[in-house]
Amino acid sequence: MPATDPQPTLRTLLGRSDLALRLASRSSDLPPDALDAPLRWVHSSDLADPTPFLADDLLLLTTGTQFVPDPRTRRAPTAAAPYVARLRGRGVRALGFGTEVVRDGIPPALVAACRDAGMPLFEVPYRTPFIALARANAEAIAAQAYARRIWALSAQRAIALAALRPDGLAATVAELAKQVDAWVGLYDAAGVLTQSHPSPGPGAAVRDALDAEAGAVLRRGAGGASQLDVDGVRVTMQTLGRGGHLRGLIAVVGAELDLESRSVLTSVVAMAGLALEQSVGVGRARAALRAGLVQSLLAGDPGLARQVSRELWGPLPAAPVTVAVATVAPARLEAAVDWLELRGAEARGALFHGRGPGGVVVVVPASDGETVPAFAALFDAAVGVSEPVDYARFASGHGQAVAAARRAAAGAPARFAEDVARGLFASLDSPAARALADARLAPLRDHDASHGSSLVETVRTWLAHDARIDEAAQALGIHRHTLRARVAQAQRLLGVDLGSFPARAELWAALVATA
Repeated sequence: MPATDPQPTLRTLLGRSDLALRLASRSSDLPPDALDAPLRWVHSSDLADPTPFLADDLLLLTTGTQFVPDPRTRRAPTAAAPYVARLRGRGVRALGFGTEVVRDGIPPALVAACRDAGMPLFEVPYRTPFIALARANAEAIAAQAYARRIWALSAQRAIALAALRPDGLAATVAELAKQVDAWVGLYDAAGVLTQSHPSPGPGAAVRDALDAEAGAVLRRGAGGASQLDVDGVRVTMQTLGRGGHLRGLIAVVGAELDLESRSVLTSVVAMAGLALEQSVGVGRARAALRAGLVQSLLAGDPGLARQVSRELWGPLPAAPVTVAVATVAPARLEAAVDWLELRGAEARGALFHGRGPGGVVVVVPASDGETVPAFAALFDAAVGVSEPVDYARFASGHGQAVAAARRAAAGAPARFAEDVARGLFASLDSPAARALADARLAPLRDHDASHGSSLVETVRTWLAHDARIDEAAQALGIHRHTLRARVAQAQRLLGVDLGSFPARAELWAALVATA
């Protein structure tokens, strides 16, 4: 942000020849920024303790009446050191002493007290009225405020012109960084930095903290501004879009933003938010087109999908591919799709996605073992992944992914190859299969509960020994005739012929599902 002149500081007042002020303090006795700290106002008082009536960042003027004894009231002079300490504690920036009104020169005790406290002390000659200092400081404040407003208008105009360029968002970010003289970053809805200026940007510690905080703010979904300090660096963040439907976030690193610079940031937020909101309609149309291409692939006609994808997003991933089906929480679905869109744009021909039966369909080369796990972890998605397939077997791959997704935990992909390794009966590990199995076995369990029998365990052991009576009876420790009687009783209760293979297979499946 450009400096403005004059600044409302003590150095500005001391530099005005018409005021004829003289600094009584030695520069070596003062803090480095003592003369350049901003002055909010100028006030005069001869009270021994004016602090109840003062404000912070104030310049106090006095004629020194409080330092002179009054024989009429027998009032003792005010001690200089406690007086200065009270002013310093109240946040007074400097003390001006008007000479030749009550006494000539500044009391040596007051000079020493100001020196010890690091308080700037200056002499105001008799010909300079106190009101002249107040007016000069007020003029400086007004001039600075006017200059800042002019700067804000100029900055907003420059940013508006940048927004009209073909690379509108990138140009807007660069112009904002130039105007506020700081690093500016634009994060998308998924918390990924998409635009920044200038390079190389903040250090690793600041960037890591900023990335983490930006992601957390966007996940919460509440709009607004926030700040954080990392290693002494101020970071200001402002979300884009309305609460619950955030489109991204703008971060400004390394600048203390005043009212005018915040107004410039607000104008950028408004323009960027509008641009992103306007892209939502286009995004919906693109999403509908992607969903149609997924249906084309499922129908065994990849020709249309190849042609359209090549024109808009680049070629489809080269076969063989893995097909993933993901279920994402509704609150995070939009951010998840934005992330897929960004990854696809960064590596054309390496990723395709679209809505499909069962959830979001993601297609990547079979050699890509990173994209789908990263997606699942970032968005806590339940993802099923197919075995490698070509596009002629896309529907089969989709079915595999849907089957694997049924057992997938949030954040970690489940692969169909693991289901194959576990065998066909692994698919019985589902609430629907367990409900059917419980109903099928209910007659045996009810009988065991009411009669103290063990029909369920008997038929389980019998089937596990390939329905061989002698081996099963030996495993159970009962006579073979007793086993035959129990199997016959189970057969009557279930109403099936356990002499047939289909009946035995169904009963075994029920036992596996409830194991």
